[in-house]
Amino acid sequence: MKFFIDTANLSEIKEAQDLGILDGVTTNPSLMAKEGIKGKDNVYRHYKAICDLVTGDVSAEVIATDYKGIIEEGEELVTIDSKIVVKVPMIKDGVKAIRYFTDRGIKTNCTLVFSAGQALLAAKAGATYVSPFIGRLDDIGSDGLELIAQIKNIYDNYGYTTEILAASVRHTMHLIECAEIGADVATCPLSVITSLLKHPLTASGLETFLADHKKVNG
Repeated sequence: MKFFIDTANLSEIKEAQDLGILDGVTTNPSLMAKEGIKGKDNVYRHYKAICDLVTGDVSAEVIATDYKGIIEEGEELVTIDSKIVVKVPMIKDGVKAIRYFTDRGIKTNCTLVFSAGQALLAAKAGATYVSPFIGRLDDIGSDGLELIAQIKNIYDNYGYTTEILAASVRHTMHLIECAEIGADVATCPLSVITSLLKHPLTASGLETFLADHKKVNG
């Protein structure tokens, strides 16, 4: 499974990269706003700074919601860096734009996916990634992990190469269960990834080993 970090914070991205487990980054306008990045030029410079930190794909989301606008914005975004993946919303014009980008060798991430039918459309249009939002589905009483399983089954049935990018991952069990189901990618905050390091038996075992070492070696 690939690990993407869902943030626009450069320090967090660098920490994940230095850990040696980072495969990519996902961003959105809300995450940019959280970092205080305002204005198109500043946003584009920030995307470039992210790309300079990592070796994998960086999803950059379009703001436009009409076909022409999505195309124009997407074509601008990919000039920033070869790592940029155009993040497109799951709407009618978004699906049309994904096909346009796919036919021209431009990577895409279809975002705001909440049903297997939407994921099927994205795959048929040639999306590189599809992003089902499992945490947001859980929030309204639906089973986000069941959606991952449905999409996995459909893609396996027909050999679609679109990668399932589990998004809105809230905690470590989300992450582990997505891995068990077979999601290709999980994108989440750095805190979720680093939580995988922790186990009480690891901590107590290390404490015992260090205490025994001190006894033997003074």
